[in-house]
Amino acid sequence: MPRNRDLFDDSTMTFGEHLEVLRVHVWRAILGIAAGVILALFYGDRIIGILRQPIDDALRKHNMPAAPDDLGSMDFGGFLKQLFSDEEPPKPKEKVPVMSEQPAEDEIEVSIPLKVLREAIRTAAPEIQMPSEPADSEEKLVPIILKAPEFSLFKKTADRFNRPVTYKVEEAFMAYIRISLVSGFVLASPWVFYQLWLFVAAGLFPHERRYVYIYLPMSIGLFVVGAVFCFYFVFPIVLDFLISFNKWLGVELQPRLSEYISLVLMLPVMFGISFQLPLVMLFIERIGIVTVQGYQENWRMAVLIISIASMLLTPSDPTSMLLMMFPLIFLYIAGIYLCKYRPTVSDPLA
Repeated sequence: MPRNRDLFDDSTMTFGEHLEVLRVHVWRAILGIAAGVILALFYGDRIIGILRQPIDDALRKHNMPAAPDDLGSMDFGGFLKQLFSDEEPPKPKEKVPVMSEQPAEDEIEVSIPLKVLREAIRTAAPEIQMPSEPADSEEKLVPIILKAPEFSLFKKTADRFNRPVTYKVEEAFMAYIRISLVSGFVLASPWVFYQLWLFVAAGLFPHERRYVYIYLPMSIGLFVVGAVFCFYFVFPIVLDFLISFNKWLGVELQPRLSEYISLVLMLPVMFGISFQLPLVMLFIERIGIVTVQGYQENWRMAVLIISIASMLLTPSDPTSMLLMMFPLIFLYIAGIYLCKYRPTVSDPLA
């Protein structure tokens, strides 16, 4: 029974033909990245909103409640339309204060004791006949909406401590472009790696391509698990620790947008790379540098190396270091079992 013919079997190309194939795949990869960046530009505000979520939640937890977040209310296309249009943006309509609704920008809701309110009315308008004072007037609070133009500035000033800030005119724009470029590459990465694989696979034997089929999905999965673990579990704990430490020192924190973006992009990448530890251990064992028995006997040295690597790959706080170190210790144990029971692919040409 004839076996299925592989796509790259019996392929022979000259050096010039290899260069031509490389040029084709590189251009396809560049076009994919360009399409991803353009798509990310139109949804950059939503991407930044997702990346900002941990710091916004941490700041609102430790500071006063912020106004409703309006990030993402206008996409990049809407921004361009408004930028090149002569029409004035619509102004918010005046509305009558209603106690059950959210106060407007120039309004603030306060609660005062009923007894104080009665005395104020009696002083300002003694001719008004007041009903009898209830027994719980000292404890009962009455909500009142106050309106003044200064309240709008007061709210913006207070809300500034609950959001990342910028200190340069071009900083927000450069952060937006940076996020769009990185997001575009991430969106296009499957297509880019596919083009890279088409080029590299032409020079591999069938048994070598089987190794890639096994370990490449495992590598991608470990990277994604590390990045997601960092963003949704490590970030909230680290930010909570750091902000609490600032409060303990009596220092008011105002995170800078560009520096936070650098952290939120760098740390998940570091976690994703560090989670490749089992595959690195397998590679070292396969080329004969360290044996499985060597991994088991030198576990104390491995823990020390993992601790030093966690310290270098994370910020200076101890929480992020520990949250990287402990998963890597478990991954080290998993790497030992992977070396023991690794899937093997025999070389049909051997």
